[in-house]
Amino acid sequence: MRSENESAVRAVLGELYEAWAAGDADAMTACYLEDATSALPGSLSDGRTAVRDRMAGAFAGPLKGSRVVDEVHSVRFPTADVALVVSRSAIVPAGEAEPAEGSWVIATWTLARRDGGWRVAAYHNCAA
Repeated sequence: MRSENESAVRAVLGELYEAWAAGDADAMTACYLEDATSALPGSLSDGRTAVRDRMAGAFAGPLKGSRVVDEVHSVRFPTADVALVVSRSAIVPAGEAEPAEGSWVIATWTLARRDGGWRVAAYHNCAA
């Protein structure tokens, strides 16, 4: 049985990907801490506002109508208020049923518990 904390951490990722599927950058980044970072190949976004701006642009352009398939590999808690999640994920473009060949990434999420809730503190991905 999953711990209450693990379920809460997984729920944050679920909220984030629901917001992605809706193309809602504001709702997506509500899952992030104000001082969160997002490191993707070739880009670094410092702070929730920067992540929001990048995602709003992507949802209006190349990611419009897309969704993400995410498979959580592990959830660990190095401290009571920090969660490390490793997942495998891929973007499914609008109108497609499956991710494109070779589009899978391995992601590392760091979530922190603040004010009683879990939020993304850092995200990084690289090609699988």
